[in-house]
Amino acid sequence: MTVIVRDFLPADAEGWVRVRRAALPYMVTTPESVVFELASAHPDKRSRLLVAEADGELIGTAQVGIVHDSPEPGQGFCNTYTRPDRTGRGAGALLVRTAEEHLAREGARAVYTWVLDTPSNRAFAEKRGYAPSRPAHFLHLDLAGGPLPPRQELPPGVELRTAADFADDPRPLFELDAETTADEPSDTPAQLSDYEDWLNNIWRAPALDRELTSVAVVDGEPAAFSAAQTDGLTRYMSGMTGTRRAYRGRGLAKLAKNDSLHRARAAGYTDAYTGNDADNGPMLAINRWFGYEICATEVRHVRKLG
Repeated sequence: MTVIVRDFLPADAEGWVRVRRAALPYMVTTPESVVFELASAHPDKRSRLLVAEADGELIGTAQVGIVHDSPEPGQGFCNTYTRPDRTGRGAGALLVRTAEEHLAREGARAVYTWVLDTPSNRAFAEKRGYAPSRPAHFLHLDLAGGPLPPRQELPPGVELRTAADFADDPRPLFELDAETTADEPSDTPAQLSDYEDWLNNIWRAPALDRELTSVAVVDGEPAAFSAAQTDGLTRYMSGMTGTRRAYRGRGLAKLAKNDSLHRARAAGYTDAYTGNDADNGPMLAINRWFGYEICATEVRHVRKLG
């Protein structure tokens, strides 16, 4: 069996999703989102989607690029996944090598990757010179059969809206997202400063469900939110939940996320997922309060280039 690595084509979208759902079932992945991700990528990201193919079958994928919105230049990323029943054929190694060559040409000095916390996956990364850094958890909530906290009475001056209510002017949500993203724990911190790029990559993303994205508004100002990503079928994922600094400590993120989860269950979604940096204690506590349970762990790894 000969394995080749090549660039993703739109016709690969269904195969890409099959690989990702098999290797990483805790994420919301759709063919439309994959095509959109590549088409809308910022030029400075130097983005490539790579696929590994064996005898006409897609068995591996890689998302590759530069962290263009980080204050520290030269940071690249490569997230590689192989179908669990197709490992051991060299697809992962070929994907990683192709990705590293691309990133080196684009000026990356370091490559960051997420690695599932299993002995085989960690050994694969460490064999190729990647050192472990910070862990993060995937969490799952049974929306169909599990209980949700009841809706709470809103404090004075607070109202709950959806992202759809901001369709005519989403800039207040951009400002809210930018401030919360800047404070998110990460080895590759991001600064959302380009409104047009945010519109193109986040606001217009096909997986973003604006009707299920809840926003807590305090005296007319968006103060906290919980972004919802869905596959249009059964899977719901919290893409980001956060609160502006001036409003923290008031339980507004809980209000927004609870509202979003109740909306999602009413819309027929049965499984809710989210991700947490392992050191983000406040958000982990909120998710435990909702009933989320850790279902998998990834560990960020890094390799220096040059």
